[in-house]
Amino acid sequence: MWFLASSLLSPLWLGGLLFVLGVAGWRRLRRGLRIAFVVAGALLLALATPLVAGRLILWQESRAPSPQECGSSPDTIVVLAGGMVSEPRDVQDFAALGAASARRVFAAVERHEAMPAKAFAVVGDGDYAIPESEIMAELAVRLGVPRAVVRTETRSLTTWQNAVNAAALTPPLARRIWLVTSAVHMSRALYAFRAAGFEPCAWPAQSQYRAPEGPPTYLLPDGSAASKAEDAIHEIVGEIVYRLGLHESG
Repeated sequence: MWFLASSLLSPLWLGGLLFVLGVAGWRRLRRGLRIAFVVAGALLLALATPLVAGRLILWQESRAPSPQECGSSPDTIVVLAGGMVSEPRDVQDFAALGAASARRVFAAVERHEAMPAKAFAVVGDGDYAIPESEIMAELAVRLGVPRAVVRTETRSLTTWQNAVNAAALTPPLARRIWLVTSAVHMSRALYAFRAAGFEPCAWPAQSQYRAPEGPPTYLLPDGSAASKAEDAIHEIVGEIVYRLGLHESG
C-alpha cells in the first residue's frame, strides 16, 4: 500500500501508467477523455523537466521561514532522521546512512559549533535493528558534539511521530528548538513540531534547488528533475494530510 501511494506521487511512474492506459483504451475513449489524457500527460512531462521541477522545489523550500527570522537563538537542537541505504553492522557504520541523514548531522553539528547547544537530540528509528538515530548521534559525537548533551529517540517512523515522541522525551526538551532537516521537508516538519507544542526555528540541512542550465537543456525531462518533483509533491501532499488530520484516521 505504501509503495502504491508513493508511486502515485511520481511523475514518471504516473506518466507511464497514464500512457499505458491511454494506449490500451484510446479507441474506446470519448473525445473529452482523450483531451484529458493528453493534457495530464503534458503536465506530468513538464514536471519531469528541470525548469518546472526546479521551480516547484524552490517554491516548496522557500515556504519555511529562514533562520534569520528566528529571533533569539534556541539552545536545543533536534535533528530528524532521513533514511538509510543499507542495514548497519553496528552503531558506528556511518556508511549505512543515506545522504539526507548525513547532511542533516553535518548541518546540526555546524549549528552546534556556532552556538553550543545544551541538548542535541536525534529522533527517528528506521527499518533495521539498530535505530538510525543512534548511528546519527554517534556520528555527531565523532564530529565533536559532547556525548553528555546528545539524546536519541528510537521509536518514531514518521515526521508526525518524530514530533510527538520528541515532545514525550524525559527529561523534556526545551519547547524552543532548532529543527534540522532537509529544506524540502522543513515546512511539513515545522507544522508537525508546532502541533506537538514546540516553537521550532528552521535550520535547513540542504537545498535541492539548482538553477537550470540554459535552453534547451532545462526543457528536456530527466530523472533528476523527476525525482525533485516527486520529493516536492510528497511533502506538499504529506503536509495537506497532516493539516486535514487524515494521518490520525484508521
